[in-house]
Amino acid sequence: MSSMSTLRFMAMAGAAALVLTGCESSGLFRDRSDLVSTPTTCTAQRFDIYFSEGEARLTDPALQAIRLTADQLRDCDIRKVQVIGLASATGSSSANQGLSERRAIAVTEALEAEGWPLPAFEIAVQGDTGAVTADGRAEPLRRRTEVLVDAAPRR
Repeated sequence: MSSMSTLRFMAMAGAAALVLTGCESSGLFRDRSDLVSTPTTCTAQRFDIYFSEGEARLTDPALQAIRLTADQLRDCDIRKVQVIGLASATGSSSANQGLSERRAIAVTEALEAEGWPLPAFEIAVQGDTGAVTADGRAEPLRRRTEVLVDAAPRR
């Protein structure tokens, strides 16, 4: 580094130190929390709960995901929860419709057991609608329930 570059660097570092000292002594910022806020988890969330083929029983990983999300949102105002049951194209459409409904109900009951308010729930069922693409390929990972949560910080 040339002597001229070193002098410029030292001058800029000194100016930065004065600015920072000025902020500190101005009384505007007393601690880090005055400048940085902790992000809230009380925002819109989306998560999926997957099921075994032909099943509406919640697996241990599914129950863990429900508990984790419920814990994250425990101190939030849960305004609305959409639970959408889906099914793969395996089996008849009527059977898949019923299976989708049982899946959505299982997730809703698990969230309710975690303390979420029952009036906030909206259950929708798609069955196997959309499980096969226009060219006849099966959509992967359709054996699930989608959960969309409208949450906000409590006032």
